Amino acid sequence: MSHCYASPYLKARSGSPHGYDIVDHNALNPEIGDEETFSSWISALRHHGMGQILDIVPNHMGVGGNDNVWWLDVLEHGPASEYAGYFDIDWRPIKEELRGKVLLPLLGDHYGKVLEKGELALAFDLERGEFSLYFYHHRFPIDPNTYPDILGYQVERLADHFSEEEVSFLEYQSLITAFQHLPSRHDTNAEKRVERLRDCAIYKRRLAESCRKYPAIGAFVLDTVAAFNGVAEQPESFDRLHHLLERQAYRLAYWRVAADEINYRRFFDINDLAGLRMENQAVFETTHRFILELVKKGEVDGLRIDHPDGLYDPLRYYQHLNQKITEIKGEDEDKENNFPHKTSKPNYYLVIEKILASYEYLPENWPVCGTSGYEFSSLNNGLFIYPSSQKEFEQLYSRFIGHSWDFDQLLYERKKIIIRVQLSSELTVLANRLNSIAQKDRHTRDFTLNGLREALTEVVACFPVYRTYVARNQVSEEDKRFVQWAVAQAKKRSPAADISILDFIQAILLLETSLRSELSEEIISFVMRFQQYTGPVMAKALEDTALYIYNYLVSLNDVGSDPRNFGVSLSSFHRANQERAQRWPYGMVTSSTHDSKRSEDVRARLNVLSEIPGEWRKRLSRWTRINRSKVRRLNGFRAPSRNDEYLFYQTVLGTWPLLGMSEEGLVDFQGRIEAYMLKAIKEAKVHTSWINPDVEYETAVVHFVRNVLGNLEKNPFLLDFIPFQKRVAGFGLLNGLSQLLLKLTVPGVPDIYQGNELWEFQLVDPDNRHPVDFVLRQRMLQHLMLLTHSKQPLKSHTYELLRTKEDSLVKLYLTWKTLSFRAKFPLLFEKGDYTSLSVQGTKAEHLCAFARRHQDKIVLSITPRWFALLGSNGDGLPLGESLWKGTWVEIPEVNGHKKFTNVLTDEIVTIVQDKGKNYIPANKLFESFSVALLFSLRSF
Repeated sequence: MSHCYASPYLKARSGSPHGYDIVDHNALNPEIGDEETFSSWISALRHHGMGQILDIVPNHMGVGGNDNVWWLDVLEHGPASEYAGYFDIDWRPIKEELRGKVLLPLLGDHYGKVLEKGELALAFDLERGEFSLYFYHHRFPIDPNTYPDILGYQVERLADHFSEEEVSFLEYQSLITAFQHLPSRHDTNAEKRVERLRDCAIYKRRLAESCRKYPAIGAFVLDTVAAFNGVAEQPESFDRLHHLLERQAYRLAYWRVAADEINYRRFFDINDLAGLRMENQAVFETTHRFILELVKKGEVDGLRIDHPDGLYDPLRYYQHLNQKITEIKGEDEDKENNFPHKTSKPNYYLVIEKILASYEYLPENWPVCGTSGYEFSSLNNGLFIYPSSQKEFEQLYSRFIGHSWDFDQLLYERKKIIIRVQLSSELTVLANRLNSIAQKDRHTRDFTLNGLREALTEVVACFPVYRTYVARNQVSEEDKRFVQWAVAQAKKRSPAADISILDFIQAILLLETSLRSELSEEIISFVMRFQQYTGPVMAKALEDTALYIYNYLVSLNDVGSDPRNFGVSLSSFHRANQERAQRWPYGMVTSSTHDSKRSEDVRARLNVLSEIPGEWRKRLSRWTRINRSKVRRLNGFRAPSRNDEYLFYQTVLGTWPLLGMSEEGLVDFQGRIEAYMLKAIKEAKVHTSWINPDVEYETAVVHFVRNVLGNLEKNPFLLDFIPFQKRVAGFGLLNGLSQLLLKLTVPGVPDIYQGNELWEFQLVDPDNRHPVDFVLRQRMLQHLMLLTHSKQPLKSHTYELLRTKEDSLVKLYLTWKTLSFRAKFPLLFEKGDYTSLSVQGTKAEHLCAFARRHQDKIVLSITPRWFALLGSNGDGLPLGESLWKGTWVEIPEVNGHKKFTNVLTDEIVTIVQDKGKNYIPANKLFESFSVALLFSLRSF
């Protein structure tokens, strides 16, 4: 292992399970550790010769609550806050009531009801001299300009305690006047802003001192606060508090209002994650100060950029980040020794969380080292799906659920639902901006606001990628192609009589408009905002909706994957690896991440179904008959639906434990499946959802899960299921070993998600974020080290590891041996050429073979696939001459050198020459292990 790849550990919201809701970019998360423990962590890494790659979050921050100082300042001072420009807030929305305010859709019911139930409570901090409103754990500061509304309420009552000339009362009155005369929060003049912020602090201190010095004043203020808070069941008693809130820099609202009216950019549709304006120089400098200090000290060796597609201008951000790192490290930006393939690449390790469509390429002018590896995960997974069964698989799925899905149509419809239900407010902003542009030219002023909104909806719903990257004077051919495609599809689908409005939108998005030059800034701003919008729509519609509906083979339903691509050909696999070797040799290659819908081993197991569609169909028919009595009827409809039942069977098949099941274990497993199925049906948004839950349907699904998995004894379903599951699981483990060796030997930097050194059959979060037993893994590794240093031949141990593969030792062994080999010959994998090897013979399609070569060193990676169709020997393993006879791997010219060593088994493999060709018989590769890694010091 070279580096630990850490999720964010800057200060996040208290109790955060993931660290992506950062509230302070310049402090460590105290729930993880302090500076002393951080130093110990760095020392431990250095002691082991390791570094770390840190995940950072430039796009958004956690807001709400009572812990984000910047956000609280914005709520207190509005546009006059020094942080008002840090967050992506529209201070001048169309709705008049929201001008100069931030809409806060955090309430659990309509504002009036929440107010009159007394759930909004005004409070006064005697120590700090400041007023705030509280809604449970959320704090909303009161604008100091409006303090006189509270301090001056029935002030004559306070006068009764003091004579009119008394200093304390005069001081109190002067404070009321001082707060009244603070510069308005709407005045953003630099001098006035400084004056306001400075004087606010002074006046609050004076108020706190008065309350402490004169108890009668403190008591009066607290009594006034109580009067403002009203009395439940007396609606008129809340009028004062309501009028006070109407004068604040925010407007509290029911959480459901967010979709239509929220005026700050969010991370997708999450209200308590507010978008940052990273294009603002001050924002970049402030949020990266601590990170860059860690980089400067050499305590962080690489950065993974979270959700860069949410940024205003990702390319500019990458360039700026590279520039700052270059400055602090005092190195040239182009460093040929590190990046010989393209000198414009950075000299620091930067990878980005970018999801690429199968027909999309990472722009080569981006100064990054590549992506975090979703595209490889999809590529690698697809290699183990048997493409010839696609039609049969689609038919059995359609028959089971009772109808057919057109995935293109499904995704289009889900995008429109997401636009309408969850991200409508962002579309409204875009439509209003586009309307403003259109009205300023006589050729386009007849386009109506409603027409523009509908046309934008169609374009976004037809967009083929997460986003484009058009910037000022920069429109790539690929971006042009994507926009033109979206507009062409929108024209076909649009019900509008006049589709010239779509031509107008295309011209704007591609900066091809002939509108007056004074509109250029407005057009650029619109285009950049549009590009920030298409990504969340795609993510919510595809990842969080369609992939929970289209269940025909759920191993295809993962981040970065496309269920329309049923399998990957060997030629496509090799071509993608060659391109990565040439363009992005330092990009990550992964197979499981914290965002995976299913872990790599679940997908490897479910891929086996593509090889046995006939048997899968028969099992489904049998299981649905067995479990018919567990299905409920709700208003004439079955619950669970046939589609959800189909998902259930795949889920149980993919996650059933390897080493048997006890009654106690079944209870825990049942709980995991219940939790997953509830999440899945809510995400699908067909029968229930997070926003509008259908409790009856959810209860019926839980009832089904509990009854189907109710017990081990006398369970006809499990009696039929377990033998089938064991057979599929066995082939799945072999798939897992093959995909692991591929990941560890193709071009790129292999990433192993926590715990996946052993077999892991996890589902989407939170299931995949359970604690990892590292002590167990350490003990197993020590066992392997002792085992392989015994006097017995290594191949006897590898055969035994493969035979007992269910105990996970074999996966750990393959990981350890291959990474150890990589560490011994790093340049072979870092800079080595990639050459696909031809396979001939009866089992040729079952083998993926390639060579990595650097100078005088060469390694061959050879992995089988489609094990259910391949067959096995008498031990049930894919080994031996009887299985592989008549299949061979062709080897290029080897300059007379005839022998390779199998790194995994220590076996010597001799090249056979025949009719001027060199080849290795497959039966010599797989005598004692299911994958082969052959090494030679001689060059081709």
